[in-house]
Parts: sequence; C-alpha cells; structure tokens
Amino acid sequence: MTMKTNWYKFSAPSAFYPLAGRLIPWFWTLAALFGVTGLWLGLAVAPTDFQQGEGYRIIFIHVGASWMAMFIYVVMAFWAAIGLAFNTRLSGMMASALAPTGTLFAFLSLWTGAFWGKPMWGAWWAWDARMVSVLILLFLYIGFLALTRAIDDPRRADKAGAVLALVSVVNIPIIYFSVKWWNTLHQDASVSLTKSPSMAAIMLWGMLLCALAMWMYTIAVTLTRVRGIILERERHTEWVKALLTQGDALADAK
Repeated sequence: MTMKTNWYKFSAPSAFYPLAGRLIPWFWTLAALFGVTGLWLGLAVAPTDFQQGEGYRIIFIHVGASWMAMFIYVVMAFWAAIGLAFNTRLSGMMASALAPTGTLFAFLSLWTGAFWGKPMWGAWWAWDARMVSVLILLFLYIGFLALTRAIDDPRRADKAGAVLALVSVVNIPIIYFSVKWWNTLHQDASVSLTKSPSMAAIMLWGMLLCALAMWMYTIAVTLTRVRGIILERERHTEWVKALLTQGDALADAK
C-alpha cells in the first residue's frame, strides 16, 4: 500500500508553518557549504583574468546577486498571481517575505557593479540600459514594500502588492535583453543556455556555487521571515494561541 502526500494541505498557514521550520536548517547548511566552496574557488583557486586582472573577482558576488534580484521578483509575481487567482492567504505572505531579500540583492547588484565599473569603465555609474533597468527594479522592490506596509488590512495590502508585482514584472525581460536591444557598456552574459561559457571552468564553478549559496540563503531567510508573518497575521487563531502557550510553558520549564 502506497501513501500519497497531500501537498495542497501546505497551502494553509497552519500546515506550512511547521514544514518551514523543518526545512530552514537544511537550507542554511546548504547556503554555508555552497558559499564557502564558491568563494574559495573564486578568490583563492581561480586564476587572474588576463584582461581585467584581479578586479574581475567581484563577479562571484555581482552575478549571483543580479540573478537573484531578477529571479526573486519573478517568484513574487508568481505568488501574486496565485493569490489573486485562488485568494490564498499564504501567497501574499510569501510575496511579502521575499521582497526584502530581493531588495537586498538588487542593491548588491548595483553596488558591486559600481565597484567593478570604476576600474573597467573609469566611472562608478553610467546611464547604461542594464544599470538603469536594475535601478528601476530596486525602486520597484522599495515601492512594493512601501505600498504593502502603508495599508493596514493585510489582505488588501497583499492584493495591492500583487497587482504591482504582476504589472511591473515586465521589467525583468527588459533587464535581461537590454544588452541585446541597446548599445550598452555592460558586457553580454558570460553564461548562456545556447552557447559555451566564455570563462574558465574553475571561474564558472566558483560563480555558480556562489549563486547557489545565494539561492539557498534566499529560501532559508524567506521561510524564516514567512513564519514570523504567519504568527503575526494568525495570532487570533486557536492553533497560534496554542503554539504560543506551549512555547511559554517550555520557557517557564527551563
């Protein structure tokens, strides 16, 4: 006799909360392992680039941060669509939990890009199509956070944020294709699904492992944050009251 897991039950905050708690340590562990290995390969093992010198090593942070800034916004738009289509409470919570981390990576993308651009282009900033579209992405993240926090009713805030995320997700393909559509200073992608990578294998592995570390970090911190949102929004439900009472009892016992 085979047992099937009913994954739909985890759409309920009461079921998702303990599942997230079990997954968080695993993702933190993977983030640390990938991060340490990726930085070791990138900073200590990978050779010096013959054109850019040692300054190219910023890519081990810059590329992953840029990928995650875009990917997180797409995932936010996905959760926004699910929330609007099915009116699920957890969807809005997930989008809200993702937004601060996406904001962080968008800022890191711009900040590390400036540090790379100064020695390569001779300027911290240029009104380049790729850079401007990423700056717009940062403003969209900040706008999402400001909008959802300005509305007192969480369900109304989720719907307003969902509309913003779905409308503005069009900026993601603009960022990706900007170097192809316009004559920009920013170099083309070093990694592509349609052609061989334009870097040494050890550099590629270091960059990919750092990106994976950021991915695992994003999952871990988002699950941690969404558990806090669940407790805040569901604090009047019986299961949260029982959970908090149990926690207080354990603290008193210690």
